[in-house]
Amino acid sequence: MKTKMKLMTAGILTGLVLFLGACSSTKVTSSWKEPETSLDKGKKIMVLGLVNDREGRLRGQMEKEMVLALKQRGYQAVSAFDVFGPKAFKGLKEEQALKKLRKDDIDNVLTIVMLDKAKEKSYVPGNNMMYGPWGGPYYGRWWGYYNWMYGRVYDPGYYTTNTRYFLESNLYSIQDQQLLYSIQTETFDPASAERMAVVYSSHVVKDMTKQQLISRN
Repeated sequence: MKTKMKLMTAGILTGLVLFLGACSSTKVTSSWKEPETSLDKGKKIMVLGLVNDREGRLRGQMEKEMVLALKQRGYQAVSAFDVFGPKAFKGLKEEQALKKLRKDDIDNVLTIVMLDKAKEKSYVPGNNMMYGPWGGPYYGRWWGYYNWMYGRVYDPGYYTTNTRYFLESNLYSIQDQQLLYSIQTETFDPASAERMAVVYSSHVVKDMTKQQLISRN
């Protein structure tokens, strides 16, 4: 019996996670690539997240998943957090930062920046929310009145808060410090930081492939 209950509970939780994941979405709003540009798999890419300290966990997840996504395509990628720590470039001047990157043989930097995070509240109406004058059709019989009022009392409307994340990633060449690629995305109500990082990385790599910046295999 206990085993059965555990399986049922696990099934319910799995269903809930899938439901939450289905409610969230990420879309590319714009992207650009320097013409005739493609990444050499022999080059080393550092993924650098710029995320508010309150979203520190998200930065780590974003860098981790982007590195994994690029490695799966055969590219050399490293996380700035793992290599240099959370604030490795803080207080440095440009030449000092470039020297640090070159020392670790970094050829390109892919930034992930949270441009904005917006919360929006929306009202979800409940059942039987229509009002009518006394003597209306629902008042004539006991069951009709009871059923109508039950819905109004026990299934009222409610407010729900959704969150939108606006992210941007830019790819720069360290050799000449030129912008090679840029992408902007919007994510609606992610189920978790982990899920958002996985989906975001997937969209970016997919767009990079579409733009012929990276190869398919």
